[in-house]
Amino acid sequence: MIARLFAAFFITLALAAPAAAAQCGGSFNQFLGQMARDAEAQGISAGVVNAAFSGLTPNPQVMAFDRRQAHAFRREGNFEKFVATRVGPARIKRASALMHRHAALLARIERRFGVPKELLMAIWTMESDNGYGDMGKLPVIRTLATLAHDCRRSDLFQRELIAALRILQRGDLPMSQLIGAYAGEIGQTQFLPSSYIKYGVDFDGDHRVDLRHSVADVLASTANLLKVNGWHAGQPYGQGTENFEVMREWNRSEIYRRALVLFAERLH
Repeated sequence: MIARLFAAFFITLALAAPAAAAQCGGSFNQFLGQMARDAEAQGISAGVVNAAFSGLTPNPQVMAFDRRQAHAFRREGNFEKFVATRVGPARIKRASALMHRHAALLARIERRFGVPKELLMAIWTMESDNGYGDMGKLPVIRTLATLAHDCRRSDLFQRELIAALRILQRGDLPMSQLIGAYAGEIGQTQFLPSSYIKYGVDFDGDHRVDLRHSVADVLASTANLLKVNGWHAGQPYGQGTENFEVMREWNRSEIYRRALVLFAERLH
């Protein structure tokens, strides 16, 4: 999960929209004031912005974690050790049971998006233990404001902060449920807010995208991310294939992608 995010951050910097206007560093309250103006200029209502930013303070734990991760992902690591901690019998057993429980849903998703059910189950399991594991406990707005205020990747996180405000404005999640991990990742397959907005799918028909609670939305949105980025339906996705490269948009770590493929193979 985290490896995907930190690798994607640097790619996003090169591809994203023009730099945001808020000045990083300095007074946090002044920064929030500038961010509020930027958000409203991009169509976020003053009511949403004021409710999100009221009483907000930076989170030093987020910054400490961020700095540790910057050093941790300079190396890929060992595949066997990685797999040993992530592709165990208990996870395989639960994923297999859930694959059968959600067979009709997974079949619908595969017909629409072309992504195999086994791979979706592998992603869902490895990211959050199918929603039973740790999806993060940090308020997303505070996390992203903290990271955006820091000058190392301010433009990127300013855009993620705007995207998180847009999630609130759309009504996908209330503020109390906009909870995530240390880089603002949300939900059962850990989407950054910009991915939530770009790839999120209302697949259960309730007129909102809920990636924390709706299994249908979670799995369909995950499949949609792969489809939009060039997934070839009906084609193999093991190492060396075009689909394996498409999976870079999910996680740029080759070890992680190899583990996903192995997990999916064990669900056949």
